[in-house]
Amino acid sequence: MSNPTYIIKPALRCLRRSRNPLHHLRSINTTACQYQEAALQSTPASPIPDPNLVTTRKEEQQLLSTGVSPIGSRRRRAALQSTSNIPFEQLPYQCFQEARKILQTDREEKLQQIEEERRRIAKAEALDPAKCGGDAGKKGKLIAMHKYLEELKVLADVNDPLIKKRFEDGLGDMNRPIYRYLADRKWREYKRLVMMQRISQMHIVPDVLPHLDPIAEVSLAFGRRNVQPGEFVDSRISETAPRLNVQLFEKGEKLITLVVLDSDVPNVEKDAFEYRCHFLATNIPLSPTTTSLPFSMLSKESQVVLPWLPPHAQKGSPYHRLSIFVLQQPEGNALDVEAIRTREKRDGFNLRSFNDRHLVKPIGVHLFRTIWDEGTEGVMKRAGLEGANIELRRKKPEALPYKKKDGARYR
Repeated sequence: MSNPTYIIKPALRCLRRSRNPLHHLRSINTTACQYQEAALQSTPASPIPDPNLVTTRKEEQQLLSTGVSPIGSRRRRAALQSTSNIPFEQLPYQCFQEARKILQTDREEKLQQIEEERRRIAKAEALDPAKCGGDAGKKGKLIAMHKYLEELKVLADVNDPLIKKRFEDGLGDMNRPIYRYLADRKWREYKRLVMMQRISQMHIVPDVLPHLDPIAEVSLAFGRRNVQPGEFVDSRISETAPRLNVQLFEKGEKLITLVVLDSDVPNVEKDAFEYRCHFLATNIPLSPTTTSLPFSMLSKESQVVLPWLPPHAQKGSPYHRLSIFVLQQPEGNALDVEAIRTREKRDGFNLRSFNDRHLVKPIGVHLFRTIWDEGTEGVMKRAGLEGANIELRRKKPEALPYKKKDGARYR
């Protein structure tokens, strides 16, 4: 009986290969592989984008990764790409130049009104107080006249395209009223609305203060991390003192007081929440051009009343709201630091009583939140705080006694 074909053909194929065994051996190749050659070739580094011309988010991120920030607004950078290197005020557009003539005429009229108002102020200052309602009447009249003078200064420059260009490029001088006005308007369009929403949403008003109307922009940062209003901050990050940036929109130097308050400290005995002051400093000079306030750089002898205490929340407790208040002191009145140290304590600190006692008013606010995390126990031990080994638990509500109803009514 003959063998099947499907058995014979594979056997014959193996015999043919065994006759020439070197035919199927792989030859040794001494050249490098393609991927090795590609690795040896040095790829040219991508050029760094021009900070004056970047328009896309990808280019902006590439530029920021090198430590350089884009200059001006994205709209301005897009306009520079499509125009030649011509000064802004000399752009060859007929409509633009005619509009600038109209604006220049209006500005000259405002400058004349400013000079006239200054003469009126000088004349009012020379008047006898008895002829204008006494010292209080003279002071009120001068305040109103100076306020109107500042409004005229703003109206003289508010439509100037060069002023707007410098402001968008971040080159505005905050000593000038027009740049303070533009910065205030920009802050109120978005950032202030977000801050007021967080204050209302997290019940800072009325839990801490009955009323709050911020007039200064406050930003918070721990090291290189900028903190948004109401954001959760890791306890290991907030262990070190933060840095504030307070932007005033009114001219002149002011003395302020900084208060960092925790309004969610649990009191087990009273079954309630109390306040704790984490930082208190007074007599801090501030102006529209001096905005940075590092807590660690304040004088421990003449300014700091209560040093920085790391924010912490015990295990099992809800998140803690830590509010940062910027309080304006009375004009030309420095507070007595030693008297405040002997009176004010961390636990049970009441901000309402503090404001009434020292006649300070809040002009700025910021807040962040903290909760028990994996680093809280170590932070509390390093700060010498007790309670890291205690876990708080809510009491279960007691069940109401079951009252059996009369079954006769259902028959």
